[in-house]
Amino acid sequence: MFEYFYHEILRRTIISFGTLFNNINIKHTNSSDDVVTVSKVPLAYSPTQKFLARLEQVPDLNKPVQMSLPRMSFELTGLTYDTSRKVTTTQSFLSGLSSDKTQPRKTYMPVPYNMSFQLSIYTKLNDDMLQIVEQILPYFQPAYTLSVDLIETIGEKRDIPVILEGLEMRDEYEGDFSTRRALIYTLRFTAKTYLFGPVSDVSKDIIKRSTVTFVAGDSNGSTRSLSYSVDPVATKSYTDNTVTTLSTDITSEVTTIEVSDASSISLYDVLVIDNENFKVNNKDGNTLIVERAYDATTAAKHVSGTNVNVITSADNLLIQMGDNFGFDGSF
Repeated sequence: MFEYFYHEILRRTIISFGTLFNNINIKHTNSSDDVVTVSKVPLAYSPTQKFLARLEQVPDLNKPVQMSLPRMSFELTGLTYDTSRKVTTTQSFLSGLSSDKTQPRKTYMPVPYNMSFQLSIYTKLNDDMLQIVEQILPYFQPAYTLSVDLIETIGEKRDIPVILEGLEMRDEYEGDFSTRRALIYTLRFTAKTYLFGPVSDVSKDIIKRSTVTFVAGDSNGSTRSLSYSVDPVATKSYTDNTVTTLSTDITSEVTTIEVSDASSISLYDVLVIDNENFKVNNKDGNTLIVERAYDATTAAKHVSGTNVNVITSADNLLIQMGDNFGFDGSF
């Protein structure tokens, strides 16, 4: 039932979350308020309990041995399905490897999941903790949006909101009251990501040429074999290849239209304006003589400024059910 695929979506989201906190610094000043040291706070992917265990094994946190404070760690703590972002499970969409979409790929709509993260901050001094927290909290109101390249092969980028759910504080002591072991703040986040299923190569499934062979005869009994071959032709602009705009309003009857710039339009191109297709039969500057309601579309009124798209060979690679494969019912 299942096939192997691995898009590294969870890994990419975890890494993207970690990059939010990998450039936090703290400063220490002397009695004259002069900056003495500037330190970058280390960040690692690790459970909180692992750091606490290491803290218990280091008697002096001021020594640069094994582990020193301050530092931060984060980990993935949960993964839950998000019903509020549910879409039709059988719906699919097409995409392409390159910007011109000449290598089509097909995949089903993504499944929404919430990833729960926990960011732990460990310091010995309270001022260090306040410096770190104050560099984080202002960006979450309560969400901060990341742009993550979820599937590199189809260039699928999504905005992933990272929501701050809450903050917990606690102190760790060892020995008498005056001996502070560590000050620990824990921030809980939720990242609303998407998981994709396998991506298929649509170009392997598209009909690239169709041929019908039949036998014709006459009253004398002679026969001959005839073949009718066609290439698939798209009836809509899947790539949204906008080349110009209408420069004047047009009614549903006119066959002469004016565009802003016809330099990217050639004779016999098929144009798409709103939901109507036009075939270019003649061209004079920015004036086009066209066949209206082409490809069984409906002639309609169109206003100045409307986008004019051109159907190209790239669109033919992305055809779906209902497009014209060249068989119009007559020979």
